Amino acid sequence: MQENNAEAANSVSKWTGTVYIFSLVGAFLSDSYWGRFKSCAIFQVIYVIGLVLLSLATQLYLLKPKGCGDRTTLCGPHSTMEISLFYISVYMIALGYGGYQPNIATFGADQFDEHDPREKQSKQAFFSYFYLALNLGSLFSNTILDYFEDDGMWALGFWASAASAFAALVLFLGGTVKYRHFRSSGNPITRFSQVIIAASNKWRVAIPENEDALYEGDDESSRTAGRKMLHTQGFKFLDKAALITSKELGNEKQSNRNPWRLCPISQVEEVKCILRLMPIWLCTIIYSVVFTQMASIFVEQGDAMKTTIGKFRIPAASMSSFDIMSVAVVIFLYRRVLDPFVKKIKKHKGEALGITQLQRMGIGLIIAVMAMLSAGIVECYRLKYASKDQGSSSLTILWQIPQYSLVGASEVFMYVGQLEFFNEQAPDGLKSFGSALCMTSISLGNYVSNLLVSVVMKISTTDNMSGWIPGNLNKGHLDRFYFLLAGLTILDLVAYIACAKWYKGIKHGEITQQLKEEDKCKV
Repeated sequence: MQENNAEAANSVSKWTGTVYIFSLVGAFLSDSYWGRFKSCAIFQVIYVIGLVLLSLATQLYLLKPKGCGDRTTLCGPHSTMEISLFYISVYMIALGYGGYQPNIATFGADQFDEHDPREKQSKQAFFSYFYLALNLGSLFSNTILDYFEDDGMWALGFWASAASAFAALVLFLGGTVKYRHFRSSGNPITRFSQVIIAASNKWRVAIPENEDALYEGDDESSRTAGRKMLHTQGFKFLDKAALITSKELGNEKQSNRNPWRLCPISQVEEVKCILRLMPIWLCTIIYSVVFTQMASIFVEQGDAMKTTIGKFRIPAASMSSFDIMSVAVVIFLYRRVLDPFVKKIKKHKGEALGITQLQRMGIGLIIAVMAMLSAGIVECYRLKYASKDQGSSSLTILWQIPQYSLVGASEVFMYVGQLEFFNEQAPDGLKSFGSALCMTSISLGNYVSNLLVSVVMKISTTDNMSGWIPGNLNKGHLDRFYFLLAGLTILDLVAYIACAKWYKGIKHGEITQQLKEEDKCKV
């Protein structure tokens, strides 16, 4: 596509960011209308079609540019049709993958009954193994497919991806009759708007200390998807939406409640719950900026290092396999060693829990700082052994192993912790939205990374300087960019600790009614 390093890094960040923005679309359709199973199936079909189109566009057009081929003449730009087909296909992939991903995570968690102690424990393990499965799939892409694509066999790599996605779709549909299915709970935007407007209409009304004055609602109106949410302190202004005035009392007696003036307290708590999640979610975005460097800046750094060991060449992109192996090892150590050890210690202190989800996310931020410091130090040494004219360095690419491994370790604590946290703390009717929050964090991390690279390049290229991330990294200061990210992550960690201390978890009451056969089909 004839882009330089900074442009290519930004293109990757924009596309990856869009993938995860589409996760909100998938979560909304799933929670509101389609349900998780139907959403998974539809978005997987879109995903497969996008991969097939990309494979065709690559094989027929993108690998056969016009006006070159003699190893001296620069290739001309592709036609508008060819470029359009490329972008249509990759953004269909973004829509399919983004819409599918949060729903499959939540749909998998649906298969475990939280009220069964054994299944509840299995559900906690599910998120770790789900993330491990994602990374094992990536391991194939980042090793086998990378070698094909590094030799120019892009079409083969894309066709292999399309075949894999099709096989996954068939496998998913094969289990249809044995899944537990849950009915969608309606449009959450309407429910949220009703609370905000009802509370605003009563902004002059004082809230009594007696909680009995708050409208509980009947069984059907007070549940969001199965469990009633209990009243909590905080965001007291929103409690006015459930405050029964004399006018609402008359309407209630006549069974004529206006949902835009009076909302059940469980509906109010649904809004409070999402508002409490927002500060925690915002603090995860800077971590995602660190994470996204693996797909862009890390690869560019690796390309500027010695990539051969004897006659064997290591593609820079395949170094992310060390991230994946790190994920696998750390998940095993966490589940088999660290978590049982912490539980044993806390049990002696009378505490039942091991490392909490919020604590794990904090640990992930600390390890992310270590990863950026490691990358910065490696870059200092890479520059020390670099030749500015050749654009490469004699420092072996294997020195990147620590930074990839540290990012992988941080993922286990941050992203697995996020998946568990947002799925557990989201209201029952917004579970897919909870999973989408994790993916949207990655999305905004990519956009922030894109913005950060652009700002850094604009500032650092003044006075005819090459900038921190030029086409020839040997003329730049990529190490300063890594150290900048480490500093930003430290500041983010401080903010995160404050938000985690402030956070109050969701409170559920008893199940208000048994889910009907059409709501839930047990295996």
